[in-house]
Parts: sequence; structure tokens; C-alpha cells
Amino acid sequence: MPLLLCLWGATAQGACRQALVLGLDVSGSVDAAEYRLQMDGLAAALLHPEVQTALFAMPEAPVSLAIYEWSGPEAQRVIVPWRVISDPLALDAVATTLRHVQRGDGASSTALGAAKSFGAAMLSKQAACWKRVLDVSGDGTSNTGPRPKIVRPDGITINGLVIGGGDGGGLDALAAYYHAYVVQGPDAFVETAAGFASFEAAMVRKLKRELQVMVVSTR
Repeated sequence: MPLLLCLWGATAQGACRQALVLGLDVSGSVDAAEYRLQMDGLAAALLHPEVQTALFAMPEAPVSLAIYEWSGPEAQRVIVPWRVISDPLALDAVATTLRHVQRGDGASSTALGAAKSFGAAMLSKQAACWKRVLDVSGDGTSNTGPRPKIVRPDGITINGLVIGGGDGGGLDALAAYYHAYVVQGPDAFVETAAGFASFEAAMVRKLKRELQVMVVSTR
């Protein structure tokens, strides 16, 4: 569903249309090649022409973007701190960071609840944005830390991107798990990738859907 933004007169300069934070699974089920497919795939997805069109649809109210990786309860690392994506140079800088990042010291376990809490804490610093969205990618169910179902931060939308081939018991089962325990919000959704080789295409679909905007003016 498109984001509906009612603008009373001209939009104020410096407004933030959406704060979007992306959390990427780097738990033990993700090997070195799959890690690279995630990071390079996200970089390519952000630079996809249709995603760029969506990102820059409202230059007077740009998107703020942050990216982190997650695994165990205490294992989260910010890869890209909050950055206003106001022009192609800012987007290119994010893509370059993703292409050069090396895997940090994580954990073998999968703590989806902790991943949700970490992303929500990041979004709490973007309260002025019209909409705040957390997107959690993963290839398995939670097996440690707080249960993801009970982590229900207020005022944000949580979407999911599930990746087949991990320890989630099959793509359909993992998507159902995310629907039941991870995502939240009236327009929340789960995107699917058959495997890490399909991650880039799935991320393009997800970003295009998350960044849809319909502007309604009283003029």
C-alpha cells in the first residue's frame, strides 16, 4: 500500500519522509559467500534505477537510511550510520561502504528479538520522520534471546525479507514464521528470496514497495 502523506501547503525544507533501517542476518547459518551476496546485493539493489526513482521521488523530503548486521543477542554492528539520501552521491557512498565492508565478529546463534530491539532503538532517534520502517532480513527462526513475538516497539513498521536455504524449515514455513512473530504494522509485509543468489532481486522488490509514496496536497 502506498504511503499517504497529506501536505498542507508547501513541504518544509529539511523534512524527513521516511526513516528506513535495514538489518542483515550474519548468524552462523550464513557463510562467507552468502555474506558477500547480501552486502553486494543490497548495494546493487539500492542503485537499481527504479529504487533510485523511488528514493528521490520527493527531494524536498528525503529518506534517511541506516544499515546494521545482526546475529546473537549481543551481536549487532552498525555498517552504515544514519545518512540522509538526498542525492546520488550520498547513495553511491552507501553502496561503496557495503561493497567494501568485511564481516565483523558475530555469533553463531539467531536472535531475531534482539535484532528487532536494536533496529527499533535506532529508529527512536528519527522521531521527526513521517514514517519509520525497520526491515529485518534472515534465513532462519530465532533460537536465542528475547522471543521476537514479544518485542513490539511502538510507532514503527517492521517488514521482513526471508531467505530460503537456511535453517528456517523451508521458505514457506519461514515466511509464515515472520508473518506470525516478526513483522508488525498495518501495512507490514514479508518479501521472499529463494536463496542468497536471489537476495538482490528480492531486495529490489522490497525497497520499491517500502518507498512507494503518494502525495496528497490541499492546494
